[in-house]
Amino acid sequence: MDPKPPRRRSLGLEGRSGALAMALALPATAAAGALLWIGDHGSLVRWSATALLAALWILLGLALRAQVVRPLRTLANLLETLRTGDYSIRARAGHETGALGAIHGELHQLAGRLQEQRLGALEAAALVRKMMAEIDLAVFTFDPGGRMRQVNRAGERLLGQDAERLLGQRAERLGLADLLEGPARRTVERSFAGAGGRWEVRRGRFREGGAPHHLLVVADLSKALREEERLAWQRLIRVLGHELNNSLTPIQSMASTLRELVPEEPADETREDLRRGLEVIEQRSRAVSRFVASYARLARLPPPRFEPVSLSSLVRDVTALEDRLEARLVPGPEIVVEADRGQLEQLLINLLGNAVDAVSAAGGEVTVAWRLDGGRAILEVADDGPGLPESANLFVPFFTTKPGGSGIGLVLCRQIADAHDAELRVENRPGTSGCIATLILPLDVASRRE
Repeated sequence: MDPKPPRRRSLGLEGRSGALAMALALPATAAAGALLWIGDHGSLVRWSATALLAALWILLGLALRAQVVRPLRTLANLLETLRTGDYSIRARAGHETGALGAIHGELHQLAGRLQEQRLGALEAAALVRKMMAEIDLAVFTFDPGGRMRQVNRAGERLLGQDAERLLGQRAERLGLADLLEGPARRTVERSFAGAGGRWEVRRGRFREGGAPHHLLVVADLSKALREEERLAWQRLIRVLGHELNNSLTPIQSMASTLRELVPEEPADETREDLRRGLEVIEQRSRAVSRFVASYARLARLPPPRFEPVSLSSLVRDVTALEDRLEARLVPGPEIVVEADRGQLEQLLINLLGNAVDAVSAAGGEVTVAWRLDGGRAILEVADDGPGLPESANLFVPFFTTKPGGSGIGLVLCRQIADAHDAELRVENRPGTSGCIATLILPLDVASRRE
């Protein structure tokens, strides 16, 4: 087969415009030159005039070409700026009329419209990012290869790592691969970064850059259930407290009055038993009143007032209050969290008191430590006591494992932790005796102060 002949290169619009301009000027230039050579002129004049006419012919052609090409180049530059996303450049088209002026006007309107649309898209994207950051749902996106592309703050807290470490990692490595398969909406029981519970999982698909991506949303059902449970207990405690106080107050008053009315003389066994019985009634009435009052604190716990709190200073102040046993401190880094200092002090006092109670009988040591783990502050109170019984009721009101306990300490601690978006775990120490209480405080809580 014969090779195809090479295609001739076109002159293009610029070349054709220049050739046409010179062709239009050629007849007039040729006629002027002919008149010079026909007339009675010297040789020098003829050649000089001919050269001048040729130069004028070339310059005229170039000028005509420039008049055609320059506006087109201006339009090309404007279109290039629009293509690159710069909508601020405008052409000076005040002196242009006709078709060229109309083109400039349309380009100006197009640039203005594109600028408005881009501003709207940026504002919408900023709103979506703000919503993702603020919602209390863990949101993740993955590319077709299963690598994480986006994560919000709730997702960082769920996985216990910041976004810089999470982005680009595969779903298998993060333990999320199985959640990208199966039903689009389901409830699972599992642990994330050591936090176990029930989770609602929703997944979907969307396209970005023409490629399908995965959207994964994980909601903590345990926290919502705990909140409903807490509200139910508060309502129950309010009702019981009101009714018990209405009954205990007159009983306590009448027992005290009757005990004073019983004459001491003449002394006999009957009068002594009566006085002793009335005294027991009065003491137990006071004890039950104190018991009810302690539970009323659960219903009256105010919302936390957030301020910067030094974790090391807090730990040292609280451990200094415990005079039964000197806790061993394991110093950690200087950590400042946004929290209600008074409520955190009460939480730590309860945890430290439980640890000291656990080792007071058989002896042992209580250790308090704090450290940083990604975007979280970890506070641990460990003891060498006998440990906890296997029970799922540690955070249930009225439940206690200590003789004479009220069953309110850990419940109050859990309520304070939930109010700080923190997590509280109480479990037996692995591989040894004793118990360890772990408080996990997020560091990115500044938005809660708004």
